Amino acid sequence: MGISYSTARYLAPASFIYNFLTNQYGLAIHDPTMKQVHDSNLSFFSPQPYFIGGFFFPQQIIQLIWIYRMWKLNPKKSDAERKELDQIVDYVPYYALGNFCIGTWMFFWCNEQLKTSNAFVVLNTLSQLFYIATKLGPMNTQSPSSVLTHVVSKTFAGIGVLDLLHNTSIAYFKDQAPSMLVKVGTGLGFGLASASSDWIFGGCMVYDLVALAVGQSGSWRQLLSLYAMGSAAIVGAKNYAIPPYVSRKEDYALTSQEDSPTAQEDVNDRV
Repeated sequence: MGISYSTARYLAPASFIYNFLTNQYGLAIHDPTMKQVHDSNLSFFSPQPYFIGGFFFPQQIIQLIWIYRMWKLNPKKSDAERKELDQIVDYVPYYALGNFCIGTWMFFWCNEQLKTSNAFVVLNTLSQLFYIATKLGPMNTQSPSSVLTHVVSKTFAGIGVLDLLHNTSIAYFKDQAPSMLVKVGTGLGFGLASASSDWIFGGCMVYDLVALAVGQSGSWRQLLSLYAMGSAAIVGAKNYAIPPYVSRKEDYALTSQEDSPTAQEDVNDRV
């Protein structure tokens, strides 16, 4: 899914604006609003809706910083800047796909076409999980582009897990209580996800469970709360024992693209 630098610089902000504006329309203008649809369609994976809004605002700020850095870096200036930019651009197709899915999801959600809206949620969540599991290298804390791309992609995937559970449950199991299979599967699923996560995605798993717990009631709420505490313990112990990040200054032998014909050709191919 590689794309040129110029395409990435316009595709990322365009998809951000599309997602942001459609969701603002769904939140404040459309009748019924997104929250009204939520309140009238509940199931065992319905979160407290304000947790989604609480996640959305800082997520947008981080994405804007990430987009700004993409525009600021100049691949023709140095090999170092090219490599920094490559880390951002490589995620842009998945980022744009996610924004398209969630922005389009809103129209079907607000019209209570929940099975159709769920298709867009599934596509978004699976694509984000695929990227962070197979395409994203270890985070280098000395590289701002690496840090920002990890935060943007993993928070997108993390909240996507909550979206997937939420939309699927109300599309196919509206007004139902969780079965024993759901209870056991939730514990196992989040436990395995927490054990294979770094601080960022693992933190999202804990946040998702807290959002679900606050949105539920009774013994199911208590069990979700226990899962959240267990998830936090697993994430903390795993990442304390095995630090997930690297910290290195890249040793670029070439500081100028003029010294590297091959690098210059690569840049020209992507500009």
